[in-house]
Amino acid sequence: MTQSAAIVTGAAGDIGAAIAARLAEDHDVVLLADIDAAAAAAVAAKLGPAGRFVAIGCDVTSEMSISELAKRAADAGLVRTLVNNAGAARATSLHDTTPEIWRADNALNLEAAFLCFRAFEPMLKASKGSVVNIASVNGMNVFGHPAYSAAKAGLLHFTRLVAVEYGKFGIRSNAVAPGTVKTQAWEARAAANPNVFEEARRWYPLQRVVDPRDVANAVGFLAGPLAAAISGVCLPVDCGLTAGQAELARTFSQSEHY
Repeated sequence: MTQSAAIVTGAAGDIGAAIAARLAEDHDVVLLADIDAAAAAAVAAKLGPAGRFVAIGCDVTSEMSISELAKRAADAGLVRTLVNNAGAARATSLHDTTPEIWRADNALNLEAAFLCFRAFEPMLKASKGSVVNIASVNGMNVFGHPAYSAAKAGLLHFTRLVAVEYGKFGIRSNAVAPGTVKTQAWEARAAANPNVFEEARRWYPLQRVVDPRDVANAVGFLAGPLAAAISGVCLPVDCGLTAGQAELARTFSQSEHY
């Protein structure tokens, strides 16, 4: 019997590792793809047996590199789930965004998802599989990092494009939009400002920021049978951030209940 496989790009990071661990509950093998092959291998070794977690070095902005990833995946099993998680943000403001930064952020955060989907399209058709794109609340509202945000907004529309055009093949396409996630990427900010998480927390209705496992659980749901009739949606995993801000509601309403 052919093994079911899941692919997670950007898998060496905290969110990618959490997603890989969650998908292992529903797949025979999980391929951890990352431009840092050594880091991906370390994560794979930590997660479990080599046969269950396979680390592969891959530059998701390179068609040739993605083609090699697809070949490795075909040998591992039938790809049932593709998670486009690789991403990064550079300049924090539009003023500081150079043309090079704009192009680089779009290549990694938007074009890479397109390239990966096209490479795995035949396998996803064969498995009637699922695509889950890791977007961001930045693609829905303005929270800084403009090039990254514009790319994530494009990723949300790409999610719908796949859902509409490829639904006839049984392929489902959805997105998860995390808010602030407590990862290693925030360590530098926390080192510069120890109160950064406390300052962020006040804007979230749930009064906390997101844990990588929160994102992973959302991916597991969207990729699994419980979401069999769900396609083309964006699921915010943001502790209520995009629903509204209590502080603003309190100011506007002058009510102590917010």
